[in-house]
Amino acid sequence: MPTDVLMPQMGESIAEGTIVRWIKGVGDPVDRDEPLFEISTDKVDAEVPAPAGGVLVQIRAEAGETVPVNSVVAVIGAAEEVGAAGEAAAAPAGPAAPPAAAAEPSVAGAPAPPAGPSAGAAPRARLSPVVRRLAAEHGVDLSAVAGTGDGGRITKADVLSHVAARGQGGGAGADAARGATSGGAAGRIEPMSVMRRRIAEHMLESRRTSAHVHTLFEVDFSAVAAARARCPDGAAPGYLAYIAKAVSEALAAMPVVNASIDGTNVVYRERIDLGVAVALDWGLIVPVVREADRLDVGAIDAAIKDLAARARAKRLAPEDVDGGTFTITNPGSFGSLLGMPIINQPQVAILGVGAIEPRPAVVDGAVVARLRAFLTLGFDHRLIDGAVADRFLAQVKTALEDPQWLEAARRS
Repeated sequence: MPTDVLMPQMGESIAEGTIVRWIKGVGDPVDRDEPLFEISTDKVDAEVPAPAGGVLVQIRAEAGETVPVNSVVAVIGAAEEVGAAGEAAAAPAGPAAPPAAAAEPSVAGAPAPPAGPSAGAAPRARLSPVVRRLAAEHGVDLSAVAGTGDGGRITKADVLSHVAARGQGGGAGADAARGATSGGAAGRIEPMSVMRRRIAEHMLESRRTSAHVHTLFEVDFSAVAAARARCPDGAAPGYLAYIAKAVSEALAAMPVVNASIDGTNVVYRERIDLGVAVALDWGLIVPVVREADRLDVGAIDAAIKDLAARARAKRLAPEDVDGGTFTITNPGSFGSLLGMPIINQPQVAILGVGAIEPRPAVVDGAVVARLRAFLTLGFDHRLIDGAVADRFLAQVKTALEDPQWLEAARRS
């Protein structure tokens, strides 16, 4: 019997997914649990395994389409069903309408019969929560949005495109601007990926929501380097794991930095779940180290490496990226001295780690080379004052420069 392949629900709040690419084509043999196609949702990008073995006999949703969860996107069956599946898909679902020649002649001047429901009526009944939220946030009249989804359904990408076009203005001026970009001076033009659009939306939302302020501390990592050198070969945790441990203890000491804002209420989190930004060739994702304050440096290091590896292999599950309470981003791994990171909503603070490298420093009145880096704390001034932010970052700095703390953190 043929097996329907469904668009999976990648998290409770996810109502749709975009097919990024098909890994298999029609007629290709497929093993059960073998990666079949790649999707992108509001939460995570992932490869979807085949629910059964056989041959991919039909693809019902092409790459680039956004479809509701539990929609049939493909069919797996036997090799001899490949042609039959295509014919079945092309055949009408119900009885064919009578030919035009058999219809009764029309009466000249008679009014046309009333039109049926508009093409957009059905799709609007299937609007996803994401689309409704975006429309409400941007004040979009959905009746003015052309849907490109299945059956004319309005997708998240349609709303974002409508907002972007509205921001550029309408009429001849906008047409002229678009015409200018399509002239000979323009290079290759290609649409943003689903992940890139999602990042853009999230960053703009954060800028509109939080009162961003940043504070900057320089930290001496010489003690951390010495602690790592004492570890057995190949077993030294990364610098980021030590930073994450120091941050988790500072968050436990100052719960307001681990909180979030809900209207006029402050929500204090019961757990410390650290998001660690992972740069991908196709974007950025922030998987979460759960209850980091309960882990020692070695366990944090293992968790970060595991999450990063699965992110790059597109093996993360929605729960791997949900519910972070504080985020660490590490542009220093690419050589950046410092940055001013944007807060990851609905959190209220984010730590940016600059490059850890030898720099001149004054120690006991002498200029010497020390391993140093800049740590930047971005915080939401609606909730966190500068004094609190500075005390938080001072505690992180003190821990990372204390050999006794470093030894205890490795064995906690």
